[in-house]
Amino acid sequence: MTLPAAFFDRPIAHRALHDRSAGRVENSQESIRAAIDAGYGIEMDVQLTADGHAMVFHDDQLDRLTAARGPVRTRTRAALEAMRLTDDPGTIPALETVLELVAGRVPLLIEIKDQDGFMGPNIGSLEQATVAALTGYRGAVALMSFNPHTVAALATLTPDIPRGLTTSGYDPMFWPELPSQVCDTLRDIPDYDRVGACFISHEAADLTRPRVTELKHQGAGILCWTIRSPQAEAAARKIADNVTFEGYLA
Repeated sequence: MTLPAAFFDRPIAHRALHDRSAGRVENSQESIRAAIDAGYGIEMDVQLTADGHAMVFHDDQLDRLTAARGPVRTRTRAALEAMRLTDDPGTIPALETVLELVAGRVPLLIEIKDQDGFMGPNIGSLEQATVAALTGYRGAVALMSFNPHTVAALATLTPDIPRGLTTSGYDPMFWPELPSQVCDTLRDIPDYDRVGACFISHEAADLTRPRVTELKHQGAGILCWTIRSPQAEAAARKIADNVTFEGYLA
């Protein structure tokens, strides 16, 4: 399995082409429409509802992008679809709604957020909900997660959809919720072959890691996150095959 060419022939907008000052917040339908209009690929995130649906939303808590408080997973799909986003005219969209909106016009890179809390094996419901929403979708799509257990589950649930690992240098300063042993393990990307991945999306500041070079030489697609300037993009492209960007037009 390889990542389709569509994921390499255009930059990928991180959480879609968001600009809060222009009324488009992360992962909203407004930001998704803007990315489509600009011809960019779209990276987006999914979180689980209380009634087992995948919603396009990055945070596990509601407070940063809505007037509500508390975890996303305590609310139903209907409640979240009615919940207004701050600084954006829309509400939190279900994955099915976004797929209908995109309709195959640009490639979709979907990150399944860790529901275990420690990158462990307590997963399943969000993976199943995501795959169910994708049933019958005909556009270019790839799935990824920081949690290797999620990516391994996708190999069984949907073996024909390209899958990858979201990866990082795992500096414990930036991952306070993870035990240092977990950071030390995941930093070396040991699960790439085991989960049947065909790409990684790696932290841009850590692209010079020897393991990234090794995987590239083995034929892995190398994406990276998150690029925020033309200068950073130029540096990243010396190693990465494509960039995920925000805050400027790549």
